Amino acid sequence: MAHDSQEKQKYATAAADLLCSQFGPGSPNGFVSVPGRINLIGEHIDYHGLPVLPMALQRRVNIAFRARSDGQVRAISGCYGERQFSLCPDPQPGPPGDWSNYLKAAMQAVATRWKLTIGLDAAIVSDLPPAAGLSSSSALLVAFTLALLETNGFRPTVAELMDILPDGEQFVGTRGGGMDHAAVLACQSGCALRIQFDPLDLSAIPIPSGWSFLVAHSLTTAEKSGAVNAEYNARRTAGISGLQKLGLSSYREAIDRRSLGELTAFAGRLPDLESRSFLHVVTEAFRVQECLRALRREDIRDFGRLLTASHASLRDQLLVSHPSLDELVQSALDAGALGARLTGAGFGGCAIILSHMEDRDRLRGELANRYYARRSGFDPERHLFFAAPSAGALRA
Repeated sequence: MAHDSQEKQKYATAAADLLCSQFGPGSPNGFVSVPGRINLIGEHIDYHGLPVLPMALQRRVNIAFRARSDGQVRAISGCYGERQFSLCPDPQPGPPGDWSNYLKAAMQAVATRWKLTIGLDAAIVSDLPPAAGLSSSSALLVAFTLALLETNGFRPTVAELMDILPDGEQFVGTRGGGMDHAAVLACQSGCALRIQFDPLDLSAIPIPSGWSFLVAHSLTTAEKSGAVNAEYNARRTAGISGLQKLGLSSYREAIDRRSLGELTAFAGRLPDLESRSFLHVVTEAFRVQECLRALRREDIRDFGRLLTASHASLRDQLLVSHPSLDELVQSALDAGALGARLTGAGFGGCAIILSHMEDRDRLRGELANRYYARRSGFDPERHLFFAAPSAGALRA
């Protein structure tokens, strides 16, 4: 917790300085800091209402803000420049992929439940890599949602926020689930978060102190709001249509009532993409259950085996991996990792790599030599870092 407080203060100062330099002197009215996340297990199944197990990162999106006397919103990003628009419940989107669309998505989502009348100036600084499968987009969406609400005098509960945020991201064209929003809001330091949907149920699961997670960027970007958007959404559609063709009401009910063997046999009745999607969803759901058991008994080797099996399913069944990610995962395993897999939507981005704490520095060095030495653009601080299980959204 001391580390989280120190990081919060550092970025509060940086964001406040940017706010003053861009929009004039004056103290911020508030500050929010929202982490990225890695998903330990349960990929591409949250949007089917199935439990998942993410963990918040120490890398965050941070916003210092102050109220305006009109209904305008001005926002400056340390990386992407300034954007300005008016408060309204039904904003017009900017160009595809523009970061302001996440700010407008937040505004539209909030307006479905609360009346916004006070605009704000906001300064955004972040050390969370974008388009890396670490939920930078959801972190920005959640952080700006909290800033808008705080400015207008609202402090809703996590449950109330979860009623609006998952659908809110559809403004940018992504039909995902609620995992990212729940994780960045509600994770606790030192723990993973088991998320059960419909109804929402959040359980903090301690991470054993001897376990280490390394985040490794494939150096291939995965811009979910850009070119891979249709591919991402197609996986969700195929999973739903496969379920319907089999006459099943929901994945949760199917998994509760049938064995993995029965469900695997059902997949053979479906066309190729639907069969692959259905097979990934049901096997991944069972892996989440097994991972929870392995985590509670501190069985790092079984947990690692399940991570690697998850990557194989994402690669071979759901077809959302990338050759660079596959090479990165294999390099980690060859270097002695106990398990590794892509994390996030796929199509590029990051892998999460498991090891004993005493092996982590050696493993990081091995990866730098095995995978990154022959690739340009590698920044060790941005592309290869340890993930400490951290707190969710922080406010001041």
